[in-house]
Amino acid sequence: MHADGLVTRDDDRRGAPYRLSVLGKSLAPVHRTVSDWSHAHLSLGTMADAERVEDALRRLHLRHSTTVLQALDAGGPVRFVRIAEETGLDNGLARHRLLRLQSDGLVTRIGPRHGDPYVLTDAGQTLGAVYASVEHWSSPNAERRASSAPRPVVAATRTHAGLPLSAGGARTAAALRRSAAAPNALFSHAPQPQPRMPAAVTTQSAPGRGR
Repeated sequence: MHADGLVTRDDDRRGAPYRLSVLGKSLAPVHRTVSDWSHAHLSLGTMADAERVEDALRRLHLRHSTTVLQALDAGGPVRFVRIAEETGLDNGLARHRLLRLQSDGLVTRIGPRHGDPYVLTDAGQTLGAVYASVEHWSSPNAERRASSAPRPVVAATRTHAGLPLSAGGARTAAALRRSAAAPNALFSHAPQPQPRMPAAVTTQSAPGRGR
């Protein structure tokens, strides 16, 4: 987190305290949006907001997951072959990402037969708000806030208790931020403040298996 500019310290002496940087504090709206999305669409039982944020980011941080979600968002029910073609992924990686997105409750299939197309679940189609929040945070204004913050000198080990953020959460947030840099309908077509994706389908938060 210190290396990513999310926390800072006044000097690099051993034992010097850490505090949130300006960029780290600016993540608060993103975390609220992610937590709200998790509460609304994921059946996780009793869980702290910090854990909900980390769980949600875990579902999105794998490389090419966003690409697969975008392909489904753009085309409605999509067969496996078309998903692989549109994302440019080989069959093995495309299948692995679809299985992971299914188990995470973001994607499902419209039938049990081999070759049945995939669609976004309710949780997947409402990710627009999450991506929009991350995209706004990673805007040039956020970059300027980051450049005005003190430069990190060593890796951080602590965080402020008032913001649901951890080392793992910071890494996944950074990965999601990089994913959001690419322009696509998933980030731009939905109205604010609650952008939505098309094609309503039933939510499926329990793990599912299929190809």
